[in-house]
Amino acid sequence: MTAGTPVSTRVPAPDDPRLDAWRTFLFAHAQVRRQLERELQAEQGMSLGEYEVLLFLAYSDDRRLRMSELADRMVLSRSGATRLIDRLEADRLVERVSCDTDRRGQWAQLTRAGYERLRSASPTHLRGIAEHFLDRIPPDELAALGDSLARVATEPIPWRPPPRAG
Repeated sequence: MTAGTPVSTRVPAPDDPRLDAWRTFLFAHAQVRRQLERELQAEQGMSLGEYEVLLFLAYSDDRRLRMSELADRMVLSRSGATRLIDRLEADRLVERVSCDTDRRGQWAQLTRAGYERLRSASPTHLRGIAEHFLDRIPPDELAALGDSLARVATEPIPWRPPPRAG
């Protein structure tokens, strides 16, 4: 199948065995997110959502995103993203910056303190990812899973770090 080729979608029956993969994906995703949330909260006093905002901003150009784009990436309503940014702004981890080209638009920008907070919380988060996900899947299966999920993703992953030099 080539890009742009129409796909004939066959609606699965509720007992279609292929749905087991979907159900397992949903359950595993929810379970890992809950575990990561608990650990970040217990060890860092930070929610997974707060961590993810800092991460998205850290990997964005000029360490900032339009509020609407941030809400889309977080899969939050505009008001949900605003409340989350309000909390991070109160802690001086993020600041709002007016958009030069659109007076109504605002950017959420990572502060130096926000970047340092992200760096200090990252070991907890990365350890959790290793423990609850990476270490449970053999390396060859992990590569295949990554390839499979890349076919499902319709947009580029926005927080991939640049390749390491050397």
